[in-house]
Amino acid sequence: MSEPEEFSQKEEKRFLDLLAQGLSQDFPNPERVGCPDAEVLRGIALRKLPLTEVQRWLDHLSTCSPCFQQASEFRKEAERQRRRRRWTAAGGTAILLLAIAGWVWMYMRKPATEVLDLRQVPAVNPHNPSSEVQQPLVLYRWARRLTLDLPAGSEPGIEEEIAIFSESAAEIFDATATTRLEDEVVCVEVDVDVSRFEPGQYLLAVRRPGLTWTEYRVSIPY
Repeated sequence: MSEPEEFSQKEEKRFLDLLAQGLSQDFPNPERVGCPDAEVLRGIALRKLPLTEVQRWLDHLSTCSPCFQQASEFRKEAERQRRRRRWTAAGGTAILLLAIAGWVWMYMRKPATEVLDLRQVPAVNPHNPSSEVQQPLVLYRWARRLTLDLPAGSEPGIEEEIAIFSESAAEIFDATATTRLEDEVVCVEVDVDVSRFEPGQYLLAVRRPGLTWTEYRVSIPY
């Protein structure tokens, strides 16, 4: 078998351009949930932050188009500075995009997991379901796996049923999994492709099979 041919410079540039285009469009986050502030993004783009600080944001940068776009603007600013200092802008661009490609590769090695902490929000009151005014939990459409941190009193090694209901009370997802203890928190994890759900308001429900559902309000944004 012959050895694979190496990318030409033109092919490599096209690959990096397509990668940048996908990162800038495929992961919307209009509410900017979990985003670092502008100075952190500037520090990452200009490579002024220590590696230990940058590593905290790798997963977020690979799944948030607004942060990628803002970091790209800071990168362009850095390129202009490098031109004034007679640096090679193309080399800086390739290095940054290759670094982002590495972050995406690391991210794609594992399923996109969304963690919802049910310990911090009250359940829906079944006798007065419209009484709650708190913000719903946010579940993003890029998620492919859902981890639920269960309220105090939950026990590990117990089978739990997880369901998602639409506003019209139609069940659109149902799965069963066994709880486990992780970092002193009882949690349960299920695979769910959230991208197939329409943006809107939902109810996330948890119960032991055969018992009454405990429900939580969930919002799936655009």
